[in-house]
Amino acid sequence: MKTDIKILNASIVITSHDNRVPLKFGHEITYASKYCRATITVQNMDGVCSVGVGETPIAVAWTWPSELSFSEREERMVEFCNMLCECWNSISYTGHPMEIGYKFIQNELHELLNKENELHKGKEQMPYLSALVCNSLFDIAIYDAFGNLNKIGAFDCFTPQYMNHDLAWYYTIDIEDEKQKEEYLRIFGGKYPCDYFVKNIPNTLPVWHLVGGTDPLEESDLKGNEPNDGIPVLLRDWIKEDGLNCLKIKLRGNDEPWDYERIVKVGLIANEMGVEHLTADFNCTVHDPEYVNRILDKLKIEYKSIWDKILYIEQPFPYDMEKYPIDVHSLSQRKLLLMDESAHDWHYVKLGIDLGWTGVALKTCKTITGAVLMFCFAKEFNLAIMVQDLTNPGLAMIPHASLARYVGTIMGIESNGPQYCPNASIAEAKIHPGLYKRRSGCIDLTTIGPYGFGYRLDEIESEEVK
Repeated sequence: MKTDIKILNASIVITSHDNRVPLKFGHEITYASKYCRATITVQNMDGVCSVGVGETPIAVAWTWPSELSFSEREERMVEFCNMLCECWNSISYTGHPMEIGYKFIQNELHELLNKENELHKGKEQMPYLSALVCNSLFDIAIYDAFGNLNKIGAFDCFTPQYMNHDLAWYYTIDIEDEKQKEEYLRIFGGKYPCDYFVKNIPNTLPVWHLVGGTDPLEESDLKGNEPNDGIPVLLRDWIKEDGLNCLKIKLRGNDEPWDYERIVKVGLIANEMGVEHLTADFNCTVHDPEYVNRILDKLKIEYKSIWDKILYIEQPFPYDMEKYPIDVHSLSQRKLLLMDESAHDWHYVKLGIDLGWTGVALKTCKTITGAVLMFCFAKEFNLAIMVQDLTNPGLAMIPHASLARYVGTIMGIESNGPQYCPNASIAEAKIHPGLYKRRSGCIDLTTIGPYGFGYRLDEIESEEVK
């Protein structure tokens, strides 16, 4: 197609931000994060060029749970971002952003990950999930560039007008099972992602607030070193300030009494403050569904009102689903059960369906390409959809919010950047105040521009200069 693009140039910039308050992921507490921004120049078949930007936190604790030091894992992920940048500068692919992104993931990304692990032979291997996150900023940038080039929104490119292949091509290109291939050709032949997007794109979305494992709930939990910056610290104050109606509770997954008590404490505050929705995130630390089943069953007996508020359970089990193929039917019969860390791509969504999972949580940090392919597959097979956060501040918040408005989640979007690193989004918040300040329990997307991801980057950079 005349709209097909090729990559001319890629570059990255890495910045750092301290957390306002600590954030606990599984067994690890994080106090600061690095963010990587990619800028990519593309050219269409007529020789017209355009630039796109993608940004993602380098999510060490979330993607690479390990006994290795945080600094060593972070250094290797930063190094991998540089390896990816060099590779993106050398590829010769042409096509639609999804076509380019898919080929890169299937080929170069796996080859680079093997190279990275060979460079650190004898040491712990970097997980594929970490590699996906490092690659996501380049993938996001391509969609932004394509939208800017064609004067369309980034999510308006998923139509026959721009795509060389339908969904069946993506779902069958690497399948050897002929019966499976025939089934997917029948199901997805002639269909495009736009066929699965919601028809009426919302301008506001309900927002989920993260109740971290170290977050104070009551005044008795305060240690005296909390920030005094006018931003809430205690949960009730957050609920009042932002009008919250959805709370996500981070749990330990290896301490059943603590997890149960934490849900009860948060649930009672939710009851008191009129919050309607809860979810529980066990952070991949559970190995037996009965652990979660016991907690849910006890809640149903002792605190039925709290049990009723739980909309879904998020990723209790290890994210390597092939290594830990746990049958989860008993849990998903109690509540919706959403894959998150384990949903690396649509192949894992298929495996999850077989094991009993009933939903999938999408993240832009695993690439837009992968998120859209997972979404279409999940929708076709009637899975529940959510869009979860990665503490996305700055520019990373905008594709994240845009994905949620197009896919039609069961209840809005998670956004915890305003809690943990508000100072990372000061300039962006001047241009998009409704994205970085939660109001009446929602975020507002009306300030997003019409082309690409609608960052309005020139205006943001002007604010940064002031």
